[in-house]
Amino acid sequence: MTEQKKKKTNPGIKEVRKSFLTGTAFDERTVKSSLAFFGTMILVLFVSFITCLSAASDNTVLRILINGAAIVLALIIYYNNGSKRGTEDVKKGEILWQKQEKGLPFSESERKFCFHPLKGYLIGLLGSAIFIIPAIYLAVNTSVQMTEAGTLPSWMQAYTKRSDIGNALISYTQPEGMQLLDYIRAVVRITILPYVNIAGGNGKPALLTMERLSPLILLLPAAAYGTGYLSGRSIRTQIHTAISENDRKRIRREQKRRKARAAQGQKREPEQLN
Repeated sequence: MTEQKKKKTNPGIKEVRKSFLTGTAFDERTVKSSLAFFGTMILVLFVSFITCLSAASDNTVLRILINGAAIVLALIIYYNNGSKRGTEDVKKGEILWQKQEKGLPFSESERKFCFHPLKGYLIGLLGSAIFIIPAIYLAVNTSVQMTEAGTLPSWMQAYTKRSDIGNALISYTQPEGMQLLDYIRAVVRITILPYVNIAGGNGKPALLTMERLSPLILLLPAAAYGTGYLSGRSIRTQIHTAISENDRKRIRREQKRRKARAAQGQKREPEQLN
């Protein structure tokens, strides 16, 4: 990679890219960054939960619009956080590149902190793993939720003691409590509540589909963060291009001012001779 690479993006403006050192996908800050991502995810899920509870409307269009907006805004937050981190890491790489060119020393741990294409995805994946793992368990073991048997009428209580039909009525007298899968289902549905609200109006088959897709849905925040992280390179390019363009404009203004002063000086000389 050259020190400075320029290409035309549109007439009159040249794109400026500066070289930078590449770090590693995992560094000493990855765990801490993953915990920060997890905290952001908790906050976003809490706000989405409050918002989407009020959006569980019978009006299909309104329900889709509100929950869809919640999904888009959440992904934008993850994307922006990733782009901010990616921009910072590219900047670190540019600084270390300049040190390397000047022969200045720097530690290997400093280099690890620099930009790496997989770093953002890894941070997002580790930060959301606590939600993705139970979602995978639910996706593998879920099934269509059936309606409960209900309460057995009092006049049929005597039939439960008869051997010929008692077995058929045992589910009424011994209701099944919540199982581990039921608790996991409740947690996962909360984490993907906007999607559940959108699909809920289409009945139990749609909810079953959401549960089976829940691991992929919960990967979207990590994907948004990682994609935003990758944009750090283009953001730094835009910054350098803007700085270069501002410098060119400043130089052109200075040249115009000098020419204007020189022209004024030439006009005044004949008057002084007279």
